[in-house]
Amino acid sequence: MLFKIRRIVTSHDARGKAVVGTDDYIQAKPGVKAQEIGNALIWATDAMPADLFGDKDPAAKPMDLTPGPNGTIFRILELPPGTEPFMHRTDTIDYVIVMDGEVDMLLDDSEVHMKAGEVMVQRATWHGWANRSDKPCRIAFILIDARKQN
Repeated sequence: MLFKIRRIVTSHDARGKAVVGTDDYIQAKPGVKAQEIGNALIWATDAMPADLFGDKDPAAKPMDLTPGPNGTIFRILELPPGTEPFMHRTDTIDYVIVMDGEVDMLLDDSEVHMKAGEVMVQRATWHGWANRSDKPCRIAFILIDARKQN
């Protein structure tokens, strides 16, 4: 079953005062590579520095797996038990936060086991995520465009 997650976005009112702009729930959608993986796009930017005052919700439009030039993507995935790794590499620096459950990240010749509350900085390496446990694993990913490897 696909999850929902609460998303609160701050903003400014007409006088410039800090306010809550939106407080809603994002419904996860089936994953691109595997339909059973829940994928909730939380936010994205398409420039650096980011636009702090735009009115548009970037999560409302279709989004690639990786950010565009000078962009970022913040998404949450939920891997069901038994998820096999999809090996891939992106030209991004990724901040990875295991929110709930456990997961194994496979690299070329090694792997790392992670539990809830643990974090990783993933720097454009060949990798894949496997949930070998009997419970779902929810992971937050912040992908930031990076200089491409030569």
